[in-house]
Amino acid sequence: MRHRIDGKKLSRTTSHRRALWRNMAAALIQHGAIRTTEAKAKQLRRFVEKLITTARVNTLHARRLVLAELPDRELFDDDGDIEEKTLIAKLFEEVAPRYVNRDGGYTRIIRLAERRLGDGGKQVLLQLVEEESIESTGGGGTRRRKRATARHEAVAAAVKAAPQAAGADQADEEEAPQDADADAPAKEVADDAGEAESSDDTEAEGDAEKTE
Repeated sequence: MRHRIDGKKLSRTTSHRRALWRNMAAALIQHGAIRTTEAKAKQLRRFVEKLITTARVNTLHARRLVLAELPDRELFDDDGDIEEKTLIAKLFEEVAPRYVNRDGGYTRIIRLAERRLGDGGKQVLLQLVEEESIESTGGGGTRRRKRATARHEAVAAAVKAAPQAAGADQADEEEAPQDADADAPAKEVADDAGEAESSDDTEAEGDAEKTE
C-alpha cells in the first residue's frame, strides 16, 4: 500500500527526479516557459510554485530554504554568453516580486496538439503567468468571476446614476411653480383684454338701439 506517498516516480530514481526538477525549474525561471510532457509539467509546477512562494519573502532564511532545493548556477543566453544575474538572483529579484499580491497559481499549463516524436506523448507548454494578466483579471479569469465583475459594475453604475435622476426630478418640481407664476401675468392680461372687448361690444349695441 502506498499510504502517504505523493507524486509520480516517472520511471526514475529519487536522485534522478531531483536533478530533473532542478534542471527544468532553472529553465522555466530563466526563459519563462518550457515545453515538456503533461505528466512532468503537473509535477514540476508543484515544485516551482513552492519555490516562488518562499522567494516572495526575500529574506536570508528564504534564500537558504530555496538554495536547499534549487542550487544556484550561472545562466547563459542563446549566444552562449553569461548573463548578469544568477539563477537565484533572478528568482528573488525578477520572478518572485511579480507575485507578491497573488496567493498561488503562478504557472499555467497550455496543452498542445502536437505529440512527441517516438512515443507520441502529450506535450504541453508550462509558462509563468505574466504580470499584465494578473493586473487585468485580479488573480483569475474564469467566466463566473467575469460575470460577477460585470454585475458589480452594473450595480455600481445604477447606484451612481440614481441620485442624479432624483436630483433632476426635484429640479423639475422646483421649476414647475416658477413657470406657473411666469404664465400668470400673461393670463391676467388676456382676461383683461377679453373683458374690455366684451364691454366695447355692449356699448356698441346700446348706441345702435338709441339711434333706432
